[in-house]
Amino acid sequence: MILDKNTAKKTAELLLQINAIKLKPENPFTWASGWKSPIYCDNRIILSYPEIRNYVREEMAKQVEQLYGKPDIIAGVATGAIGIGILVADYLKLPFIYVRPEAKSHGRQNQIEGHLNTDQTVVVIEDLISTGKSSLNAVNALKTAGANIKGMLAIFTYGFDTSTENFKKYDIDLHTLSDYGHLVDQASETGHIQEDQLNTLMEWRQHPSTWKQ
Repeated sequence: MILDKNTAKKTAELLLQINAIKLKPENPFTWASGWKSPIYCDNRIILSYPEIRNYVREEMAKQVEQLYGKPDIIAGVATGAIGIGILVADYLKLPFIYVRPEAKSHGRQNQIEGHLNTDQTVVVIEDLISTGKSSLNAVNALKTAGANIKGMLAIFTYGFDTSTENFKKYDIDLHTLSDYGHLVDQASETGHIQEDQLNTLMEWRQHPSTWKQ
């Protein structure tokens, strides 16, 4: 869910400006899942642009407080959300932890890195939501460790039906700074894509797992 439409529009434009989001309808990307996609999102690029990362940090911190109050801890999902999660935690003057996809096979065998007490309130920070499976895997790890999850805030979501269903199933409140709809609108308005490319992007969004160029 989007909290602020102006923030959603500006975030989409900033991601397009620095190529954190790349649109290539004529030469699709192949995701790790095997899906063919005319869009690729790598929000870690934000960290290389101080003004933009500060904007994202402050908007995320502001929305964390608006939506959930001030939690005890900010948690980032490894690896993409570690950087921005640390920035948000620092801005809010809160402790930070991060969650690995699975526990390490050596050393202390941690899945959660950092100090977490039972029943502490946690807001989870993500960089990107696709199906939501990796994000919810992190949530499950935190719950198993005794955390009280207030909700999750991400930079961007594709808004797939499957992710909506997954978050509803696990009863996790999800908000994002921007989403696919605002991105496509902004890309069209600013000339990042042409009308035929817009049609391709909209077709893909309807059936992403089976789409072919």
